[in-house]
Amino acid sequence: MTSFESFFTTATGIPAPYPYQQRLAEGGWPDALDVPTGLGKTAAVTLAWLYRRRQLGEADMPRRLVWCLPMRVLVEQTADCIRQWLERLDLLGRPGDGRVSVQLLMGGEDDVRTAEWAQHPEEDAILIGTQDMLLSRALMRGYGMSRYQWPVHYALLHNDALWVYDEVQLMGPGLATTAQLEAFRRANALGRPARSLWASATLHPDWLATVDFRYHLDDLHIARLDDADLAQESVRRRRSAVKHLQQAKTCLDSDSRKGKAAVYLQTLAEEVIVTHLAGEQTLVILNRVDRAQALYQALGKFGVDTERLLLHGRFRPAERRWIERQLRQPCGETGRIVIATQAVEAGVDISSRVLFTELAPWASLVQRFGRCNRAGEHDQADIRWIDITDDADEALPYDPVSLAAARSLLQEQGQAGPAHLPAVQGGPGLYQVLRRRDFLELFNTDPDLSGFDVDISPYIRDTGTPQCQVFWRDVVPDAQPTPELATPARDELCPVGISQLKDHLGQKVTIAAWVWDGLAERWTAIRREQVRPGQTLMLCAAQGGYQADQGFVPRAKGGVDPVPPDDAAPEGYGDDRPTQIGRWVGLTEHLTDVAEDACRIGERLGLPGEDTHALTEAGRWHDVGKAHEAFQTALGEGPSEGGPWAKSDGRGRLHYRVAAEGGQSQSRPCFRHELASMLAWLVHGESSPDKDLIAYLIAAHHGRVRLGLRALPTEKVPRDERLFARGVWDGDVLPPVHLGVQTVQETLLRLDLMRLGTGPLGPSWAERTRRLLAEEGPFRLSWLEALVRIADWRASRREAES
Repeated sequence: MTSFESFFTTATGIPAPYPYQQRLAEGGWPDALDVPTGLGKTAAVTLAWLYRRRQLGEADMPRRLVWCLPMRVLVEQTADCIRQWLERLDLLGRPGDGRVSVQLLMGGEDDVRTAEWAQHPEEDAILIGTQDMLLSRALMRGYGMSRYQWPVHYALLHNDALWVYDEVQLMGPGLATTAQLEAFRRANALGRPARSLWASATLHPDWLATVDFRYHLDDLHIARLDDADLAQESVRRRRSAVKHLQQAKTCLDSDSRKGKAAVYLQTLAEEVIVTHLAGEQTLVILNRVDRAQALYQALGKFGVDTERLLLHGRFRPAERRWIERQLRQPCGETGRIVIATQAVEAGVDISSRVLFTELAPWASLVQRFGRCNRAGEHDQADIRWIDITDDADEALPYDPVSLAAARSLLQEQGQAGPAHLPAVQGGPGLYQVLRRRDFLELFNTDPDLSGFDVDISPYIRDTGTPQCQVFWRDVVPDAQPTPELATPARDELCPVGISQLKDHLGQKVTIAAWVWDGLAERWTAIRREQVRPGQTLMLCAAQGGYQADQGFVPRAKGGVDPVPPDDAAPEGYGDDRPTQIGRWVGLTEHLTDVAEDACRIGERLGLPGEDTHALTEAGRWHDVGKAHEAFQTALGEGPSEGGPWAKSDGRGRLHYRVAAEGGQSQSRPCFRHELASMLAWLVHGESSPDKDLIAYLIAAHHGRVRLGLRALPTEKVPRDERLFARGVWDGDVLPPVHLGVQTVQETLLRLDLMRLGTGPLGPSWAERTRRLLAEEGPFRLSWLEALVRIADWRASRREAES
């Protein structure tokens, strides 16, 4: 077996790990990691997890390492480092090849619809994303993705997953949510072990004292530097780096607001230029994107030839990657001035000789100071803090109280090296806390009667921070976009705050915008007052709103160059792509394939025998409802032998119809074969304690029929007022179906379980699923649900490729 020292050196090229990194790989695994900035937390956690998984073979170490980062700008930088380490260790691979894959969870077609990582839950994978993308998925309301994919990502992020929350001081209300989620996982059954690790240079344990997690604080294991670490030369140099601290001449006060804001920016630009040193890098960190963009413009008006770069969280990936490449290049003769926001506080490997920063909470300031003379490479460096008066508007996104506390500490300091700074004190702020009942209600993915979902944004971000995504296409502002417009790819998406997005859309002179309506399966025009957190909006490229060097700028003139899209249309309620795979596949063959895949997945994951049996039975019955007349008619005429059919060689939308009186046919929009499958199972399936569980797994295998069972607004209403839901009518008949090991006889489909109370089929569907959720818990139930879906995906892909 390779030693960790050799393993670490091969991956990083560094002669030896720090002692704390070695302890992380070989000792007890902590709940929190409190290590100063610049000492390799990302390498420590990633390589220690990898060593325990691949070298020590620890069965309880989760298969998925989930890096939850506070800022989008950190994601690709982190991914690049990790891929490089894996390549050097000859472990980097793609999902399905038995190696370790690296996946960015950032929204877009390449993340969600083609997420190969989700199809291989038995393999090691490293998932990297922002707290917006990851926490929204952990709350069953994934931003920027189809609601029908929510349960799978939810399951894989709560089971067999090691969450790492980096730079927690930047997480706002998301920090309390992470603590609550960990408490819920410890209190509920899991399909596979999962745990959390909070990492920061300014971690305070009391920040995790939420209503449910506070009972675990006494047992919290926090890893810190010890005497062996502090004796390292590189650590001593970083801790004792000289960073002179003084107040800047410029001040942001109430006179600087609105019409006088230009005076503040002009004065600050002048001070920055005077202080900047030729051949060196100067970093200016402002608290708001609009001010950073305005300072970038003000510096440009001085006509100096010093390179300018702007870094914040509202760029498209291509432009952001270009900026990051520039930051890695040496400064020229005139040096470089970098204007940034909080995006630079965490994980961005950048250092400067001169640092300007607006007043911020103390924990954030400590992180910002770490971006000046980062490794002690300069004999001395200068930090100037810009005061912000106690005005609520100017203090945003922070509160005046936390700024006043930071100001008092700054006025007592003359040096800002790590060894000279006082410890972080105080709480993380008051935020809305996710309670158990609210969390369980999120398990239901059906929208409410108004068509909206529960707003989870208060549990993820502070008000005003990026909560939406936009992309630009060459569309006509006043025309209805075609439904076939492709789903946005990751490189098209630009994160943006709701207030900035509303400014762009305007009130009097409006900018065109659309969102995808999955139920209606069309692009729907949206007005500024209809914008909600987590939405992905399509904008008209000709109407502007983006500049390559400044990112998203509300009402910016000039067209936007669209990023070439993928060719996959968005997923709608009646999406038929999993059915039309380019060849005919018999229903018996497909049911057998899925049952075998479900059994293999259970065995490879080492699941208990009863769980593997439940997966196998659900796989064997999941598509029995495809024998329904509506489905077989929609597929069209197949080969003369081999039916009924599960897959076809067709293309385009399926139109579900059944024969009616007088030789006419009757449309059955919204038909869902999985509902018919579940009803058949309740009639013919084996009697066992898991019968309702298997019924749920059958019904939920496309994410359309889960906890609720009700008719949809666009369905046809039967003239005789019989019960109906999802295209299935009470009294429909399902013909006999051969399952490979048995034959299911003709089935009369009854929908009595739509009603409350007990009927001919027993308790209502609502009662059954409510009891299942209480007995199994949300994590274990979603885990089994996801594994059945994955077995179906695998079998369908293999059938399409054969």
